[in-house]
Amino acid sequence: MEKSIKEKRLEEQKMVQEMIQLYCRKKHRRKKGEGLCTECESLLKYAKQRASQCPFMETKTFCSACKVHCYKPEMREKIREVMRFSGPRMLFHHPVLAIKHIIVTIKG
Repeated sequence: MEKSIKEKRLEEQKMVQEMIQLYCRKKHRRKKGEGLCTECESLLKYAKQRASQCPFMETKTFCSACKVHCYKPEMREKIREVMRFSGPRMLFHHPVLAIKHIIVTIKG
């Protein structure tokens, strides 16, 4: 069964949130219930806002696979850094999300 656009947006936002949280905990030494640092909080807010307004959500898999890059260059570089760091570690910290992400990427 095909997912609704709303479900896809929420999944993408959940994935990016988990990746930013993992990055912030490891790189900025934040403890698990402590919340995000200011920099990571603003990146998360920006990423969620971009995903909530994406006109291609129906057909795309993830932002990294999109032909149109709607992130500002400095935010795009920050999210890339987060993805490079968190991506390989997601399998150990959030295996279900990581496997879903891999499946969607392969199908896409």
